[in-house]
Amino acid sequence: MAIPRDFINELIARTDIVELIDRKVPLKKAGKNYSACCPFHSEKSPSFTVSHDKQFYHCFGCGAHGNAIDFVMEYDRLDFIDAIEDLAGQLGLEVPREQGTGKRHDDGLSRDLYQLMEEACLYFQNQLRQHQDKQKVIDYLTYRDLSDEVIEHFGIGFAPDGWDGLLSRYRQNQDAQDKLLTAGMLISNDSGKRYDRFRDRLMFPIRDRRGRVIGFGGRVLGDGTPKYLNSPETPIFHKGNELYGLYELKQRHRDPDKVLIVEGYMDVVALAQFGVDYAVASLGTSTTAEQFQLLLRSAKEVVCCYDGDRAGTEAAWRALETALPLLKPGDQVRFMFLPQGEDPDSMVRKIGKEAFEVLMGSAIALPEFLFDTLATKYGTDKGNLAKQAFILIEKIQDTVLQNLLLENLAHKLGMNSSEDMKKKLGFSVKQAKPIANRGLKGRGTPLRLAIALLVQHPKLGLGLSPQPALAHLQMPGIELLPLLLEMTREQELNSAQLLEKFREHSHSGALHKLAQWDHQVADENLLEKFKQTLVWLNNQYIEQRYQELSLKQTHTKEEKIQLSKLISVMKGLN
Repeated sequence: MAIPRDFINELIARTDIVELIDRKVPLKKAGKNYSACCPFHSEKSPSFTVSHDKQFYHCFGCGAHGNAIDFVMEYDRLDFIDAIEDLAGQLGLEVPREQGTGKRHDDGLSRDLYQLMEEACLYFQNQLRQHQDKQKVIDYLTYRDLSDEVIEHFGIGFAPDGWDGLLSRYRQNQDAQDKLLTAGMLISNDSGKRYDRFRDRLMFPIRDRRGRVIGFGGRVLGDGTPKYLNSPETPIFHKGNELYGLYELKQRHRDPDKVLIVEGYMDVVALAQFGVDYAVASLGTSTTAEQFQLLLRSAKEVVCCYDGDRAGTEAAWRALETALPLLKPGDQVRFMFLPQGEDPDSMVRKIGKEAFEVLMGSAIALPEFLFDTLATKYGTDKGNLAKQAFILIEKIQDTVLQNLLLENLAHKLGMNSSEDMKKKLGFSVKQAKPIANRGLKGRGTPLRLAIALLVQHPKLGLGLSPQPALAHLQMPGIELLPLLLEMTREQELNSAQLLEKFREHSHSGALHKLAQWDHQVADENLLEKFKQTLVWLNNQYIEQRYQELSLKQTHTKEEKIQLSKLISVMKGLN
């Protein structure tokens, strides 16, 4: 099942890329275009441009480029189909499907998995209301002071004790069982017998950024082990890429000021119950680079909450090392340590929301945590302290933050400046080099100019008469121009729509480069210059054909007539 090309074309036409990007990355008007610091790499001066006319973006620093679909894929880390559905959802459109005759692709499997996971979520929620053992679960939820509103908001459910609670619903559906096995909801033993993975547990559905259930976390209700059981890695669930509670957070706060990251599902739910409804959990893993990127895109301030013991400090240090290369100007990462034996769940119950947020406000800023930790480890050994600090500071891509930390370090070591410090200690920090401007300038060849003008201004091809000679011209890359002319002759397209037609094409990369090439042709001269390039290319064919025929020893009657005509044309050209 594929998405019709006409629908994708309409989707791009109806999506204003400036509005789309501005909601996530504030843009400033810069001449005809809009600019901002690139969201895909760290920089202190804007090299990210968005064209309203062409409906695509380009970063002259890291080379990121594309249309609205590409931006959603890159920024929200969605695949192509999910990006289409996300954009369609923003416009209130239903994504149509074409039934193909070939083998069903993986996206069909994924849709089935999402549907089955949603059905499982509803099953667990129903068991919480209807199962004969529901009272013990309700008693547990009451003991944890969780309200009906919070339970509903997070979609909490109950997996009954027993081997086939969920499985029994699909006893006659082998295909569904196979997919539930793929989704990690069933387990198959060595003899092939299948049974439920989650049994006698409080169930926390894990949703992706679009709200689809992709996995579960199950907390044991009694004394069983493990205390928490998570879904395994599956085609739709990669725990290092997701954050529990992020979807629910965005339902309450579209643009939160801060995000608190904690370790457990119950921490997130308990904090929300007490009004701290901007927490997420890292799904039991050390916070990954992908998770940090999600956090920093969600809010400018990220507070990492850990236990106050040695394990908590070590986890915080790993998070610091992960965060350093990802920081951009304005990002704030702080570290909050709870008293030993406490977790966010117990702490917020003990002291309440207001006192908990005061505690959060005193969280240690990343630079302070970095230097304090190194000072504790190396004491008065300034040489080793500085060496280790330099190794970490080298990872920072943002030169402003890098220099700030160097000055901070110099101050900590009692030196006048970072330059003085580097000289005295004999170290040099490799600052991140600005990436060379990848924009192309100059006229280039007539063929390159013709393709660039047509990609940047597809209306130039609208209604243009066919150019049959170009199909026979022998010239590297010429095959692309007739294809572009055919696409633009009868349909009015913008640059983004035209580029989308080449998404899987071998020339996609070259076209994207030409889409942002500075061809130095003034707007008022575009049509004239484009026609001049076509005339030149047609003349090239005439010369090639003349040379080809003139070198032949014998000619057919048709070739003799053609050669005679070409000689006349050549005289006119000369």
